[in-house]
Amino acid sequence: MRRVLLPHYISDAVPPEHAVLHDLRGLSMGTSWSVRLAAPLAVDLAGLQQGLQQQLDDVVAQMSHWEAGSHLGRYNRAPAGTRQVLPPAFFDVLSFALDVACASGAAYNPCAGALVNLWGFGPSERYDQPGYTAPTPAQLVQACAGIAPQTLAPDAATRSVCQPGAVQLDLSAVAKGYGVDRLAFYLQAQGYQHYLVEVGGELRGAGTKPDGQPWWVVLEQPPERNASGVPESIVLALHGLAVATSGDYRRYFEHDGQRYSHTIDPRTGWPISNALASVTVIHPQCMAADAWSTALTVLGPEAGLHLAERQGLAARLLCRNGDGTYTETLSSAFRSMLDR
Repeated sequence: MRRVLLPHYISDAVPPEHAVLHDLRGLSMGTSWSVRLAAPLAVDLAGLQQGLQQQLDDVVAQMSHWEAGSHLGRYNRAPAGTRQVLPPAFFDVLSFALDVACASGAAYNPCAGALVNLWGFGPSERYDQPGYTAPTPAQLVQACAGIAPQTLAPDAATRSVCQPGAVQLDLSAVAKGYGVDRLAFYLQAQGYQHYLVEVGGELRGAGTKPDGQPWWVVLEQPPERNASGVPESIVLALHGLAVATSGDYRRYFEHDGQRYSHTIDPRTGWPISNALASVTVIHPQCMAADAWSTALTVLGPEAGLHLAERQGLAARLLCRNGDGTYTETLSSAFRSMLDR
C-alpha cells in the first residue's frame, strides 16, 4: 500500500474550461526535459516548445561546466585575483549555492569542480575513458586547499565574484533544478497555471490536471532487485512544490575493486562512503531541493537529518543496512505532509 504526501496549501484554482493535456519534450544538460500542460486545445505548441527550449539553452550558456564558452567556463579560466561580472541568473544561482555551502559546513560546495574533474566526472579525462587513473591523496589535498567558498566574496551591487585562483565552479548539483524552475517561471509568464515540469527526473508542479486531480508523482526509489527490502513507495501531490532526489546509484564507477560514487565530499576530496542510498527533498523551489538533497547526502544519515530539521526541510533519507533492507528516516516537515 502506497503512502500519500499532500501539500499544506492547495489552491482552489481550476484549469480553463475544456482544457486538455499537452505534452512537450526536448533535450538539454545531457538529459531530457518534459512538460505536461493543462490548457485549452488551441495552444501554439511550436512557439511554446521554442520558448521552453530557449530557457534551458540560456541556463547552459551561463552555467554549464561542459561548455568551454559558457560564462561559467570563462570564469573558471579567469586570471587569479580578478573580479568577474556575472549575468543576473548566474549570479543568483551561485549566490544561493554559496548560501547552502555556508549552512552545510561546505558539505555542498560549488567551488569543488577540480575535485569532480579529478574523479573523472567532468567533461574530460573521464572515468569511463581509456587511461583514466584515480587521483592520489596528494592531488586531493592540493585540490581541497583552494576551494573555500568564502574566497569568492560575491558583491550583489555589481553582480561580481572574485576568482581567487584556479577555482573551478561546478553548479551541476543546482543548475538542473534551476532549469526546472526556469521552465515553470516561463509557463507562468505565458499565463499557464497548471503544469508538471521535469528535467532529468527532477520535477515541479502547479495547479491540477484537466480532471481536477493533482499531478501525482512517485518518489524515486533505489533500483534494487530485492524490492522487499525497500520501504513502501510514496506518492506526492506535486501542487506548488518541487522534488529532487540524490542517489548513490545514479552515477558511479568501480576501480581496482572499489566503488566510487559521483557525489564528492568537498571537505575530504573523496567520494562519499556513508550508508545513504538516496535523499529526497521536497521544496517550493526545485533549485533548493536539488542543492539541499546533495548537501544532506554528503553529510550522511545523522548529520543530514539534523541539518534538515534545522533548515525546516521536508526530507526523506534511505540508509542501507547491509542485508538488503533499508532504514527510512523522515524529517518533521516531511512527516507533516503524510496523509495518515
